[in-house]
Amino acid sequence: MEQKKLEHRHKILVADDSEMNRFMLRNMLEESYEIIEAEDGLQAVAVLNKMGPEISLVLLDIVMPNMDGFGVLAAMNKYHWIEDVPVIMISAENTKVYIERAYDLGVTDYISRPFDIMVVRRRVINTIMLYAKQKRLVGMVADQIYEREKGNNLMVAILSHIVEFRNGESGLHVLHIHVITEMLLKHLAHKTDKYPLSQAEINLISTASALHDIGKIGVPEAVLNKPGRFTDEEFAIMKSHSKMGADMLADLPIKDEPLVKYAYDICRWHHERYDGRGYPDGLAGEDIPISAQVVALADVYDALTSERCYKKAFSHEKALEMIANGECGAFQPLLLECLMEISDSLREELAVRSVAMDDYQAMENVAAEMLQSKDLSSTDRTLRMLEHERMKYQFFASMSQEIQFEFSLIPPMLTISEWGAQRLGLDENIVDPYGNARVLELTGSERLEHLSRIVRQTTPEKPDSEYECQITINGEPRWHRIIFRSMWTSERPIQYIGGIGKVLDIHEERSRLMELEHQATHDGLTGLLNHRAAKEVISARLGQDSSQEFALVMLDLDYFKQANDQRGHQFGDGVLQHTAQRLCQSIRRNDVAARVGGDEFLVLLECNGDPESVVDRIFQTVRGEYEGFPISLSMGVAETQSGGRSYEQLLHRADQALYAVKRNGRGHYRFYDNSMEEMLSVLSPIDNAGEESQ
Repeated sequence: MEQKKLEHRHKILVADDSEMNRFMLRNMLEESYEIIEAEDGLQAVAVLNKMGPEISLVLLDIVMPNMDGFGVLAAMNKYHWIEDVPVIMISAENTKVYIERAYDLGVTDYISRPFDIMVVRRRVINTIMLYAKQKRLVGMVADQIYEREKGNNLMVAILSHIVEFRNGESGLHVLHIHVITEMLLKHLAHKTDKYPLSQAEINLISTASALHDIGKIGVPEAVLNKPGRFTDEEFAIMKSHSKMGADMLADLPIKDEPLVKYAYDICRWHHERYDGRGYPDGLAGEDIPISAQVVALADVYDALTSERCYKKAFSHEKALEMIANGECGAFQPLLLECLMEISDSLREELAVRSVAMDDYQAMENVAAEMLQSKDLSSTDRTLRMLEHERMKYQFFASMSQEIQFEFSLIPPMLTISEWGAQRLGLDENIVDPYGNARVLELTGSERLEHLSRIVRQTTPEKPDSEYECQITINGEPRWHRIIFRSMWTSERPIQYIGGIGKVLDIHEERSRLMELEHQATHDGLTGLLNHRAAKEVISARLGQDSSQEFALVMLDLDYFKQANDQRGHQFGDGVLQHTAQRLCQSIRRNDVAARVGGDEFLVLLECNGDPESVVDRIFQTVRGEYEGFPISLSMGVAETQSGGRSYEQLLHRADQALYAVKRNGRGHYRFYDNSMEEMLSVLSPIDNAGEESQ
């Protein structure tokens, strides 16, 4: 159980040459996180290369032997690790040029030594949570993109399998070409900057590789499946498949789509060779698109290691030897290096993928049926496929701990997965869910109507919608996210017919985010707004309504240091909490109260007349005593009607008014007037100091 718990903890890489610094960071973080240490930059890069996305955060020093922190950041940028793994730099180097360079290289945060334990812990938590939320958002987008592309990829796979069946080859060939192409491209992008391929481009090329032999549809079967050697005429016919496939794709109305463009290049030139001795155009070197070069190498390797009607399969080692020796034509040296470097992992990956053949087996069945069953109508085939998909959906829905549902408009019916129905206490099939008392009890009529409005705003081009609301389960309102995809008729006019979706419980996630947001904007001791949040709220209020007048009150406890010195800091904290409580009792609902420093508070008052009565009420309410300790306060007040509506200007004037009170004996309040303009201030540094303390 303890091992399982450890596996689910976030991993933090601490890269610092100082054993003492690593010990301090490990000591403050290891209770909540798994700590991995590196003594220099080279060790840090090695850990990142090995573990990659498993690392949730890097705590990085600048000055280290062998490779410094900037070298680590450069490597993380080169290999795109910085996009997935956040970095907080912790260093005694706090000059502007160092900090700016660190941020330019992608660090998320910068903490100067000596560091405060609470600051480090809080920034670590916030950074990890932020990146986790970002990854969830990226995952949701990726899921949506996958759903959009799944149908296209399915058709590509089916067409490629049709070719394989005509060719008498195993359906694994298409899978193998995809796997080999993908692995070669990823390693190539990692190895060199010569081909700046994004992950999206790699995915497109890998998908398009399935169509490399689509032109074989036009090759006579007698030639295609001849077991012996070709005659010159037969070989010429066979070689025509590359140009034939490219021409087929060039005639498509969607020929400008990236997938089709990659497929065209692959179809036409995957039999070209680096030395110019290939076909159909005799291209050489870098004139051959890199997509075609990679698929050509993948095709040769799989042809060698697969059994065909005219040959036995060669071993993995023999195939690599034959390719390296040039027995199968010339290939780019860099690609050959990539193939050799991934050879061990390639063999393992092909073995694993060959076992997981559920989807490909289904495609093989579809392709075989389309080719072999002349009597089977397209309607029957479609119904069989739909029934097959329905059975798979029911099975996976029953195994999933998610609330999945389907809604049809005519007749209005809600179908819920078995586990989801049990979780919600509903029937699996509900006719007219909008009139169902139990459904209305769970969601509330207003939320259900709001969800309906969101769904009605979807279109065939933008079918996806999302809605967060509370659903009452077992008497407890819990936050859920409803993800819905609307479905439409294909006939004109296009009409909405229903949709599918799922309901995710996000209660803990939302509660945690709300807690983190509250902690980031409120003072931990008093529960009032902190200075940074107060500045944002007050600035917004001042700019919203120019007709509304305000007064800004700066409040300071007199002789507060005596409370800490005479009775201890715990008692001092009690004084501050008592003051905050009394302050909240004295202001109105629309007023704003904040703790902006040690014993300094800030209040924004709406002025619908003379604010002095409200200011006096605050003064009289807060002053008094706490457990025998006298509470005295000084207050400075600045009004917007006397000129100036910016936060900085009001704060400065309230500060000057407060200084005037302190100069005249403390224990009272004053409103700012022009006579105070040239007064010195003892409290103005609070603006910056308050922000730095957050």
